[in-house]
Amino acid sequence: MSLPGATLLVVMAIFAIVGALITVWARRPLRAAMGLLVHIVALAGLFLTLHAQLMAVLQLLVYAGAVVVLFVFVIMLIGPAAEVGPIEGRVLPRALSIAMVGVTVAAVATGIAHFEGEWGDVPEGFGTVEGLGMAIYKQAAVPFEIISVTLLVAIVGAIAIARSRQE
Repeated sequence: MSLPGATLLVVMAIFAIVGALITVWARRPLRAAMGLLVHIVALAGLFLTLHAQLMAVLQLLVYAGAVVVLFVFVIMLIGPAAEVGPIEGRVLPRALSIAMVGVTVAAVATGIAHFEGEWGDVPEGFGTVEGLGMAIYKQAAVPFEIISVTLLVAIVGAIAIARSRQE
């Protein structure tokens, strides 16, 4: 990895951690939503370090462009000045949560630390629109079509249920 790539990785990782912490610790919902936005943009930057340009763009379009906007819209309906109060008397759930996070981090860290295999080369076109198109439409055409038909049936079913309730 080149120096600019390594620098981008470190900077985006720091932004992702800071954005996640702001999202979790913010008392005001609007600040939490802005922390989520910072985290999502940092994840898009991390996708760029993996040479997955399409995933970075989709991350920005879907999550930053739609999900965060939806969250901000709901926050504005509720009232942006709403504040989350402290949770008192719930020590056991907090302790269990911290223990589970610690166990998960330790398991992942030990799994990564003992990796002895060779890293494979990234294939040509990995993460690009053309690479994804070839994977979906040439190598995995049948599963892609099954998923699209399933989604179509779900949409038609949702419309049928919505119409039957109105009449």
